[in-house]
Amino acid sequence: MTPAIPFVDLGLQVRAIRPELDAAISRVLDSGWFILGPEVEAFERELAHHLGVPDAVGVASGTDALALALEVMGVGPGDEVITTPLTAAFTALAIRRVGARAVFADVEEGTLNLAPEAAERAVGPRTRAILPVHLYGHPADLDPLVDLAERRSLLLVEDACQAHGARYKGGPVGTRGGIGALSFYPTKNLGALGDGGAVLVDDPARARRLRQLRNGGQVDRYRHELPGTNSRLDELQAAILRTHLHHLEAWTERRRALAAIYLEELEGSGVRLPEEQAYARAVYHLFVVRHPQRDELAKRLAAAGVGTLVHYPFPLHLQPAFAELGGRPGDFPVAERAASEILSLPLHPHLTDEQVRQVARAVRELA
Repeated sequence: MTPAIPFVDLGLQVRAIRPELDAAISRVLDSGWFILGPEVEAFERELAHHLGVPDAVGVASGTDALALALEVMGVGPGDEVITTPLTAAFTALAIRRVGARAVFADVEEGTLNLAPEAAERAVGPRTRAILPVHLYGHPADLDPLVDLAERRSLLLVEDACQAHGARYKGGPVGTRGGIGALSFYPTKNLGALGDGGAVLVDDPARARRLRQLRNGGQVDRYRHELPGTNSRLDELQAAILRTHLHHLEAWTERRRALAAIYLEELEGSGVRLPEEQAYARAVYHLFVVRHPQRDELAKRLAAAGVGTLVHYPFPLHLQPAFAELGGRPGDFPVAERAASEILSLPLHPHLTDEQVRQVARAVRELA
């Protein structure tokens, strides 16, 4: 049975701007050009301008964006990359894809982002890069991570896949270390109607190389200079993303307004609330609370007609896919405890104020 307030309803977003989407799709169909054409070029320019970064290179997914960002920075076999165990598995899978080894470090209590002091303890002789994740749309604390990278001669690659438009001390996330990745999975703040991603980059030479790598390493048609891959953002998705980009700032402000209602309504409710730090402008990709009986609370909310999800129930060091890394229970206590407590409440721009208050009332009553 569909909850009265589902966790997400992408159909609402489509219906809200359906004429614009139809026009964008028709524009591509009429052009007869479907891969790496004028829509992708325009989207890359518009995205970079909107986010305030030098360049953006469209690719086929957020995972590809992370892997290509690592590759173009020179991360490869034999290298280690420090990252968080509390994220989507695709972060670590991108590290594996370039032949490097993920090394996990624990997270901060307040933001659940990579803890700089834990990252420093994880640095070893093979460490090549630090890969923080701006989890749930809240920026990681970048200054100490940048300082660590500079002191230890490491790269910094940002996973901004959940943080379109988030800002750290007034500046955009994504290129503090020169490069970062975005995902356009449909549920993201800036989502496609399929898969897609982008690499944010501040160096023109790296941007050129990325555009070559995403297209099989071709320097021109059928002449392959590099052993690239096939990771091309298609014209239809670029046209849809251009349309969504026009609404991104309004959607972000709506997310922040709804989050403010949750924060007010749930104060003293028995759930631990997210903590937006003074350095951050969070974009609330997710609104995540914590409760020691999370699973029971989720069941009660479901019975009350409220949809919820867990992002993420299994820390990566305890996932079978990463067993060869030797992770054990107790290695990262903050991340492990959080993974047993976190619960994502409905939050998207097309919820009403009253729906959010209804969810908050249910949480207060049932927590």
